[in-house]
Amino acid sequence: MDESRMFQENTSDNYLNLVVPNCENDAFQKKGHSVRTLSPEEAEKLARDQALVSDFKQLKLEKEAQKNWDLFYKRNSTNFFKDRHWTTREFEDLKACREFEDQKLTILEAGCGVGNCLFPLLEEDLNIFAYACDFSPRAVEYVKKNPLYTIERCKAFQCDLTKDDLLENIPADSVDVVTLIFVLSAIHPDKMHLALQNIYKVLKPGKCVLFRDYGLYDHAMLRFKSGNKLGENFYVRQDGTRSYFFTDEFLSHLFMAVGYEHVVNEYVLRETVNRKEGLRVPRVFLQSKFRKPLSET
Repeated sequence: MDESRMFQENTSDNYLNLVVPNCENDAFQKKGHSVRTLSPEEAEKLARDQALVSDFKQLKLEKEAQKNWDLFYKRNSTNFFKDRHWTTREFEDLKACREFEDQKLTILEAGCGVGNCLFPLLEEDLNIFAYACDFSPRAVEYVKKNPLYTIERCKAFQCDLTKDDLLENIPADSVDVVTLIFVLSAIHPDKMHLALQNIYKVLKPGKCVLFRDYGLYDHAMLRFKSGNKLGENFYVRQDGTRSYFFTDEFLSHLFMAVGYEHVVNEYVLRETVNRKEGLRVPRVFLQSKFRKPLSET
């Protein structure tokens, strides 16, 4: 892939941290357990920007979270995010979790958006049945209108993972693998555990949640201007959607407190390049795998 396409973001302040990077080309990628080192200028900026959004506005943002995401999809329809054909390359567990060849897998894409991850997976692997849910009713409608959507291979439904019981749409202990890709960061940190508890109920014992999301000191975090900070590592965009930037320690504690076992939890450090614009942008993501124990303790 041409390197100029690796930097796929709309560079406005509002949308820089909304787009998942293309990860097929690893020329500028490394993985590990070390947090990205800030430049003196970046450290100074973060130290200076400590003012928080008012409690009144924060309550309003929480109350209107679904509306703000629905408006996002109304403005951008299915054109904003690029299809994530990298998913099976990055998460080999999507294929490796089969106990025998041609085993039919049941997956849950929690936070499916308009299907940019879902449909490439269904095209690539004919032995997958997928549950797909999203906070935004509009996003779910886009999924159902996709020509590749068929009830024989997919069930899409609207769901607030923090309060709507997944058991209303998915049998308990029935899912082979859950993908949670750039979703948890949009949920208020105080409610993240509720989403993980909900997912836990439908995941088979011994099976895993595959996680990828924004990491601490990602370039998007450093782009926020003063007045957009909601709390520690938590920010609001101009359109009212929110984003949290994870440390490996925080994420591990979050999953393990719910009952999951740690398998893999590491930073992915990338430098995306746009030669046309002359931009070199440091990106930081957290890529992880947590397992539901085979037996409850």
